[in-house]
Amino acid sequence: MSYEKIIEQNRKWIDETFAKLDKKLSVTAVKSRDKIPYTTKDGVHDDRSKDVHGWINGFWGGLMWLMYEATGNEDYKKTALRSEEIEDKAFEDVEKLHHDVGFMWHILAGANYRLTGNAEARNKNLFCAMSLMSRYNVEGDYIRSWNNWSKDDNTGWTIIDCMMNIPLLYWASDEIGDTRFKKIAMRYADMAMRDHVRPDGSVNHIVVHDTENPDVVIETLGGQGYGVGSCWSRGAAWALYGFVLSYIHTKEERYLDTAKKVAQYFIMNAESTGWLPLLDFRAPEEPVYYDSTAGAIAACGLIEIAKNCPEFEKNMYLSAAIKMLKAMEKEWCDWSDTNDSILQMGSERYGSGMHMPIIYGDYFFTEAVLKLRGSKFLPW
Repeated sequence: MSYEKIIEQNRKWIDETFAKLDKKLSVTAVKSRDKIPYTTKDGVHDDRSKDVHGWINGFWGGLMWLMYEATGNEDYKKTALRSEEIEDKAFEDVEKLHHDVGFMWHILAGANYRLTGNAEARNKNLFCAMSLMSRYNVEGDYIRSWNNWSKDDNTGWTIIDCMMNIPLLYWASDEIGDTRFKKIAMRYADMAMRDHVRPDGSVNHIVVHDTENPDVVIETLGGQGYGVGSCWSRGAAWALYGFVLSYIHTKEERYLDTAKKVAQYFIMNAESTGWLPLLDFRAPEEPVYYDSTAGAIAACGLIEIAKNCPEFEKNMYLSAAIKMLKAMEKEWCDWSDTNDSILQMGSERYGSGMHMPIIYGDYFFTEAVLKLRGSKFLPW
């Protein structure tokens, strides 16, 4: 079945869900304009605006840009610009910038520039790209994750999440015609293929490298999943979406092939639980923990794979994305006017912060629905 036919068969649900998103977000765009929301408390968005270096801080403004591009509603634009204004305070202490500058600015200032042509936003995004590139370890051949934040020596740590930050580097290469950014992004992607993605398509969250030797992996860590050797579902989703984005930016088939491998593992596990993704695909059967954010991120990646794979493969990936989005919308979305959040049942990590609304769940759920609706804007 063709991509277009699958979309048309689901057009009613897509349009109805978009209408629900616009109805609810048009209200919260105004209500939460001066906030950087992360979750909700008693149905009301909390505010993380004092933590200007928080990795999640770009998602609220990024969500607003998605909706502005889709609707032209100026309220969305005003809130996106206000969010960027708040977040810019992070530049007052650049030592605290970290590997997640892509999450923080590429979908915020970067989206601003691409949608409005704002030169100041462009410069901020380029600065962040330079900051991310500066984290490249030449001897170890990886981009360092995190700064020093504990007694552990984390100078050799990489995380699969950074596959979603390197699109900032691809953008910078194209924007200023400098291939160094792209080459470093590809080195990270190649390392992640080798050291993070397992042969069966499952994923290591954290890999500890020898800082002087790119061929040596010291150990892998469970990170936010159940433990060493498990498969944190959001990590798998970061890989799934991140590798197809690397393919889109480079047209290197190995990245698309890796995205497919992770996608097939994700699909197999999500289907077995009624398309409601577990928090970790290799955790004990009881207790049962879910993570809606993993499903929303994976759906975005699956849609992009479907757009970029041969015709006879499209149905598997696109149908899986739609089934997962529909299942989560039915079971986990709150469309009431008494709750600022939309997608419920997100989980921060195995063992803490489980089954709660998280702002990037709303962001990726919306991005996925807009893709299905036909948006050509790729914020990554």
